[in-house]
Amino acid sequence: MSTAAPDLEVDPTVDPTGSPNILGPRLRVPAMGIKPDRKKPIWYVIGIFLGQFGLFVALMGPATVSVQMKARTLSDLPAEQASIAAAALAPGAIAALVFNALGGRLSDRTRSGLGRRRPWIIGGAFAMCAAILIMAIAPNVVVLACGWFIAQACANMAYAAYTASLADQLPDEQYGKVSGIVGIAQNSAIMAATWLASFFGGTMVGLFMIPAVLGFVLVTVYALMIPDPVLKQNRYPFNVRELVTSFWTNPLKFPDFGLAWWGRFMIILASYLFISFRVLFMTNHLGLEDAAAATAVATGVTIYTVLSMVAGLAAGWISDRIGRRKVLVAGSILVFGLGTYMLAHVDSVGGFFLCEAIVGLAYGTYLAVDLALVFEVLPDRRTAGKDLGVFNMANALPQSIAPALGGMLLARIGGGTDFTVLFVAAAISGVIGAVLTMFIRGVK
Repeated sequence: MSTAAPDLEVDPTVDPTGSPNILGPRLRVPAMGIKPDRKKPIWYVIGIFLGQFGLFVALMGPATVSVQMKARTLSDLPAEQASIAAAALAPGAIAALVFNALGGRLSDRTRSGLGRRRPWIIGGAFAMCAAILIMAIAPNVVVLACGWFIAQACANMAYAAYTASLADQLPDEQYGKVSGIVGIAQNSAIMAATWLASFFGGTMVGLFMIPAVLGFVLVTVYALMIPDPVLKQNRYPFNVRELVTSFWTNPLKFPDFGLAWWGRFMIILASYLFISFRVLFMTNHLGLEDAAAATAVATGVTIYTVLSMVAGLAAGWISDRIGRRKVLVAGSILVFGLGTYMLAHVDSVGGFFLCEAIVGLAYGTYLAVDLALVFEVLPDRRTAGKDLGVFNMANALPQSIAPALGGMLLARIGGGTDFTVLFVAAAISGVIGAVLTMFIRGVK
């Protein structure tokens, strides 16, 4: 394989191979398009954790807590507060879908002297902070929604470049371990965002900005650590065709990538069919009062998160050790489907906690190994940003679809109290994802 794609040239006058890392011990800059063959040291892996943790703690604060608390300052009526929160968060799903893919394409083609990925990681995180400040001081729901749309757009452009940098830098033998660490960073960021909200909920600016600023600092530390190769020139202009193809990777030409995409789509759909209706399950199915339901859900989420983190770390290590990804991915999806199906037969809080444990173990295993699998089936490592941006659409789409699909199933078939149809749908989605994954040929 050559060191540059037909429309990409590496500048031979810089470094000799590209822009050096600015912080930390010096690392050799990887040749563009070539798989690295040297393991990254532990301090570099810690930087990867910080980057993922930073982006998610900044975004999960508004998504899980801050927007709801902001809505309470904009209206005294509970029904209006729910409507404000929903209206403010909805545009963010569209931004996440569009700008992750677009950000990946743009980072592939960036000709900065600081490298391809670094400007988008730092610039996107900084712009995200500015947008979150707009949310903190928003006087109405329109400004709040615009701020969240901009925050999601900028954060997803940063995240696309961040994910692509992992494919640029890591050798095959570290895919599993690092993927597990990335999953742990994501889950721990969600818990950290909740705790930060509890500490700094007294003022809107503190509530929104402390997680955002912390996230920006951590993301910047990672960006300054990476040895990012420099692109000399793009021989072809960025035109309408290039823009359209930012959102598409041909599944017929690259069937393994297409199967991995649909496998991810189905498991995220299954996951959010479960996650989106936890509280209603506790109140409408198990008959708990609101306060007891909130406590039970919080305990269940803790069980789910802790076990998913442990499983992710172990699964990443095992997949690197045995050199097999596909069987772990498919197996974890099947176990996830089993756990969600079991929920249909739960009639106690203890049973709910057991299912949370099973689903958490399965989902943590899946997240750890699936990202490693995706790195191995990338169509072209020289345009990893674009292809990983397309792949991340398999995360964003089902998160938007699941609440609407689940709500329709519950309302029209379950009568609002029978959750069997919801959990059966989640189980079927998981099984389909597992079957699709097993058809991937390029990975063991």
